[in-house]
Amino acid sequence: MYAVTPKQYMKNIKIIEVKSEIGAGTRGASLGVDAIKIAALDFMSSFFVHFPTEEIETENRLLFEPIESPYAKRIKGTYTMYERVSKSVCDTVKANWFPVVLSGDHSTAGATIAGLKMARPKAKLGVIWIDAHADLHTPYTTPSGNMHGMPIAASIAEDNMDHKVHEVDEHTVKMWNQLKNIGKIAPKVLPEDIVFISLRDYEKEEDHLIKKYGMKVITTGEVRRKGPENVARSVFRYLSNCEYIYVSFDVDSLDASISRGTGTPVSNGLREREAEDLISKFMQHRKICCFEITEVNPTLDRENLMAEIAFNILQRSVNVLMMN
Repeated sequence: MYAVTPKQYMKNIKIIEVKSEIGAGTRGASLGVDAIKIAALDFMSSFFVHFPTEEIETENRLLFEPIESPYAKRIKGTYTMYERVSKSVCDTVKANWFPVVLSGDHSTAGATIAGLKMARPKAKLGVIWIDAHADLHTPYTTPSGNMHGMPIAASIAEDNMDHKVHEVDEHTVKMWNQLKNIGKIAPKVLPEDIVFISLRDYEKEEDHLIKKYGMKVITTGEVRRKGPENVARSVFRYLSNCEYIYVSFDVDSLDASISRGTGTPVSNGLREREAEDLISKFMQHRKICCFEITEVNPTLDRENLMAEIAFNILQRSVNVLMMN
């Protein structure tokens, strides 16, 4: 365990809780934040006592209502979440706090990115996306209609009409365009300023965009072969033109053998220690401006293992942040 010592609390860290799961296909991710807090209690850690916390109001009631847009499920609620989360992140950064975002499903990461860009509209933003999935789908290409498969596409303002498979209704098109343009900035991030880590489960439509833009992908094998330090060094070299960098950690980047407590586990992922060491290396860098953990779903888990792993990574990452 990595305890945080009191003298280090001078670092302005703020926790933003987003217990939303309207973007996911499997129910239960809204409980992920509380599961991480329970893991902290189980470890007898006072971690959550030490930082100011803001809880964002959710639209989870929409889970009980009929779906209006089959190719962008609950997009109206997702847009509302984008407004709330982006404002919170933007205000946090402007007040010189470091946002640590704990979110239910990954759809709202697009809002985190929007908030970071809104806070510093002229600065170039980089994204480190640690995830089994590319999340590059759009309402025109999605196989599921789930919004947690779309935050990167929304952030780069991409429709991917080259690989369009759906005829999308007018209302959905309007909402999707609003989502891409939230904060009146589009794109929020350029495709070449995104690094995917442990990416291994994506569709041909997403592969088309990765190849079209030459987006950087670092495989699990590469992390294992080169080691966290070398990978971190190469990532920061690649993103050297970016003035600040956001790290998003989806727990399904971990191998399926340990990531049962998430909606979309995939084999050939990172080991717990690999993810922990790699993220800690990232957190040492002065350009890191925000860290997010997402997609913990305790309803799929036994003994809260996924949340415990997520908490270990969270605590060590914040500890490293505060020492730098």
